[in-house]
Amino acid sequence: MTETRIDRRFKACADAGRPALVTFITAGDPDLETSQAVLNALPEAGADVIELGMPFSDPMAEGIPIQLGNQRALAAGHTMDKTLQMVRRFREQDDDTPIILMGYYNPIYVRDPEKFVKIARDAGVDGFIIVDIPAEADDELCIPALEAGLNFIRLATPTTDDKRLPAVLANTSGFVYYVSVTGITGANIADTGRVTQAVNRIKSHTDLPVAVGFGVKTADQAAVIGKDADGVVVGSVLVNAIRDSLDEAGKATDRTVNAVSAVVRDLASGCARARSN
Repeated sequence: MTETRIDRRFKACADAGRPALVTFITAGDPDLETSQAVLNALPEAGADVIELGMPFSDPMAEGIPIQLGNQRALAAGHTMDKTLQMVRRFREQDDDTPIILMGYYNPIYVRDPEKFVKIARDAGVDGFIIVDIPAEADDELCIPALEAGLNFIRLATPTTDDKRLPAVLANTSGFVYYVSVTGITGANIADTGRVTQAVNRIKSHTDLPVAVGFGVKTADQAAVIGKDADGVVVGSVLVNAIRDSLDEAGKATDRTVNAVSAVVRDLASGCARARSN
């Protein structure tokens, strides 16, 4: 597999002596136009890699903030075609920042996975994080993605032991996403000492970068996690920033884009000082 945008970005961050900041937003939240503006603003605010959530009616692994973000997007009429449209428009201004589609398999399955992979690649997508496909089903989407030159990122959790880890890593590329807690997104981050141990254990099995997510909300947390992790993943705090900027009718305001950008800048400052000592 040739070098991808994700490979290049993690290498550039490592060369700069800091972890990558990986940011998540839900496509279409709270509406297509605002979501596009938020997406376009992320790199300048400090995002190194972008996870773009594919709205789904049953996001079983998500906490309340991202569930509500999915509901807002779907209520506004968002579709998979509009998600890919967002990526195409983003690529008109940015050909360097990696975009990963994150979510669940059903919306891809109903479109024919092999065809969808090619359409996503042509739109400018760099990879997938699909939370409900086990390693045993790599032929469903993982292998077609790799053959198309896209990264397929898998999740490792505190319950992924040394016996299970090789199966998780077998066809993983780009980076490994370590979920720091058992449970849903938005939970408080686990004991940082245990996270460090887990990151080091995963690194003993792979040369891929390891990014840590689920529970990172502040610059100080990003700095602590980023001392050992190759990437820091943030999501719920950004989706909450969108929610808190909406008016009483749940519509975007002139504060929405800036609210998200301000949180990203703060988290990026934490990543920047993660290895300063």
